[in-house]
Amino acid sequence: MVIVVAECASGHLSQTSREAVAAARHLASDISLIVPAPAGADAIAEALQLPVAEVVALEHDAFAHPTAEVLATALAPLLAASDATHVLWAHTYQARDYVPRLSARLGRPLATDCVAIERTGDGVLFTRTIFHGRLVADVVLDGPGPHFVTTQIGAFRDTAPAAPAPAAPQLRHVAAEIPEAALQVRAEPPVRDVRQSTDLTQARRIVAVGRGIREESHLGLVRELAAALGAEIAASRPVCDAGWLPMDRQIGSSGQTVAPELYVAVGISGAIQHIVGMKGSKTIVAINRDPDAPIFEIADYGIVGDLFEVVPALTAALTSR
Repeated sequence: MVIVVAECASGHLSQTSREAVAAARHLASDISLIVPAPAGADAIAEALQLPVAEVVALEHDAFAHPTAEVLATALAPLLAASDATHVLWAHTYQARDYVPRLSARLGRPLATDCVAIERTGDGVLFTRTIFHGRLVADVVLDGPGPHFVTTQIGAFRDTAPAAPAPAAPQLRHVAAEIPEAALQVRAEPPVRDVRQSTDLTQARRIVAVGRGIREESHLGLVRELAAALGAEIAASRPVCDAGWLPMDRQIGSSGQTVAPELYVAVGISGAIQHIVGMKGSKTIVAINRDPDAPIFEIADYGIVGDLFEVVPALTAALTSR
């Protein structure tokens, strides 16, 4: 059996949790999905639609806005008593905060930010990126189970699973036992910039802009294209460092990792630090006047041309439909 620990946002199951389930299906068809959420959260019903054998509703009011200590304390006894071979999480900010703590507390090995899973004669091989995506490392975990694994966002799609899907999952309710000491620190709801209407990791379409835009006053071109596509705006690091867009719009190794259905890179050369944050996108469109720009190596569609001519033409074509 393999366990997947889900993540919720505003009471709903995150897309990254669905990807973690897809990754787990490379290991087994017998999957137990643990959903830490307040009782009655919509995430439970959403979890029951996934191809898992069991949904465990781990319930407590503190899961509305959980701290790392709350999650680690609630999950520790459940995972320690499990006979699962592996426990998987999506490699989100929340998981990065508490999964290492849980790994150390239970003395279980941990492989983070994995992009591939392969069964071998000696066990399971996990592939993870290192040095900002410049190299990949193949890792075999050793030690008492269950082994802990986090999977890179966008690396595993929730389509075409490797193992056959079970029938309808069983639902089990578990009241989380969290001592008062773990509740001393209380988390406030996440602070959201009013300019950011959606979490970029959940966006279906993204238009990202790079230093090719030249100056802040030209961002209107990109905003118009994003509006025509119904997309969110993002940027490479130079644009955010210049203060032209907020830092929470940055994509890359020092920003967010995203995997939308459509990613349009406007004036982005394709440095490895940016590519590691978006290479899992389903369809990548690159617009750059340099035909040798590295971004074209991973793009599904490339337009070699001046963005100041190409972007308005694309916007006009989209809005005229």
